[in-house]
Amino acid sequence: MIKDNKYRFSLLVFSLFAVANVQGQFVDYLCEVGVQGGMGYYVGDATEHIFNNIQPVYGLQFRYKFTPRWALSAKAQGQRIKINDPHYDNGVFEKYITNQLWSADIVAEFNFFRFGTKQYDNRVKQITPYIFLGIGGSIGYGGSMGKKWHGGGLYIPCGIGLKWKFAKHWGLNFAWQQQIYFTDDLENKKRMDDPKGLNGSNILNNDFTSNLILGIVFEFATLPPPCKLCK
Repeated sequence: MIKDNKYRFSLLVFSLFAVANVQGQFVDYLCEVGVQGGMGYYVGDATEHIFNNIQPVYGLQFRYKFTPRWALSAKAQGQRIKINDPHYDNGVFEKYITNQLWSADIVAEFNFFRFGTKQYDNRVKQITPYIFLGIGGSIGYGGSMGKKWHGGGLYIPCGIGLKWKFAKHWGLNFAWQQQIYFTDDLENKKRMDDPKGLNGSNILNNDFTSNLILGIVFEFATLPPPCKLCK
């Protein structure tokens, strides 16, 4: 009887150490910070085609995860937009107009799968597609020596993406984000703004910018354990 009790006690201790070891290796985190880079383009009155005059995009990101499905993400980024001047043929104007945008936005994200590395929940995946929607704003400058401020304004950021947690603290994010502006002045040239008189009829007649972004994130701030035995 004593031997049986010792065996059961040893088995219980071993099980507790095993659970603690697994949970220590596969913890999940509340927060992420990261850097990102990619390419972007403008679509508006002067350019009607996507992927035209692609320019670099770069930025910083912070994400707070409420649940394995829902998160809130804030981003700040710089983007240059290059626009063909439709009046170039007459020899009076330059062939391209290049403006710089600085923007910041905050979006709500929904993961299609429960995302993370929690081993006590088999539904959790280390890779998931996601969608997002939010609000943001930008300011820009262009003109001679970049001293003439112009444009920007409020926009709706929305899009789709893919998250991959490839290490304990590290993950990759890939996203295609659209910035749907409430304004129509990213060109910074009156001759290129609303040539067909469609402004105000609906938001889709305003300017857009679009970004394809790849980012790397570092996770921190450990989530509380789901039970006392999982510490």
